Amino acid sequence: MAKYKLTLEYDGTSYSGWQTQKNARSVQGTLFGAAQQLLGREVDIQGAGRTDAGVHALAQVAHLETGKPMPPKKLMEGLNDRLPSNINVLRVEKVHDQFHARHHAVARTYVYLVSRYRTAFGKRYVWWVRDPLAVERMQAACLLFQGFHDFVSFADKRFDKDASTRVKLDRIEITPQEGLIVFRITGSHFLWKMVRRMVGVLVEVGRGKLTPKDIEQMLASFSETPAKYTAPPSGLFLAQVQYAGDREETVRLPFLISPFMNV
Repeated sequence: MAKYKLTLEYDGTSYSGWQTQKNARSVQGTLFGAAQQLLGREVDIQGAGRTDAGVHALAQVAHLETGKPMPPKKLMEGLNDRLPSNINVLRVEKVHDQFHARHHAVARTYVYLVSRYRTAFGKRYVWWVRDPLAVERMQAACLLFQGFHDFVSFADKRFDKDASTRVKLDRIEITPQEGLIVFRITGSHFLWKMVRRMVGVLVEVGRGKLTPKDIEQMLASFSETPAKYTAPPSGLFLAQVQYAGDREETVRLPFLISPFMNV
């Protein structure tokens, strides 16, 4: 058996999420189908993390194991020839047999885009918030999330019933750029809907409807409030998965948002 590390991007709008599901179109299932067409039935594909329905990826990582080895460039071209246009394999690297895309990842970075104006072209990649937002207030409040906390208030436990809700966030930044407010969040791992609920709560701080004290209380004990403010999936991107020795990269946003904007 040969094992490869795949880095891929996808527009998640028309998918039920990354993970293969019965009677639903998933990114993993679509990639698996393309791999079987190219390599035969003896194929296994595992991703670095699950993205929700409608969530995008700029650099998702997966490993592919096959009994039919081929040069990485040929494998990449063969997969892309069989994939729909909304999934694109960016890189393929041969890796050792023990490599695991999820278990060996040390950090993940998500980017969330809030638009300050109505847009026809970028609607599927942003959350348009028509209310004025106090960015400086949001920037101050976001620092409360950094470090090691229990994010039970920000997780939907229906999916990971037995998972620990304690998560270490290494960095969270909010940067205004042209017509966007860009959230960049890096952590060891993330719980289901956690990032979208964090963004939703911070937007409410920007609106003046929540305070930093409210966030402190949500982190101190369980609250159902974040669920009410869950941000839509359209603005969320898995931007980078880091492994031992990797450096944090500059994220290039989709060209429909801005061809020259980096975060």
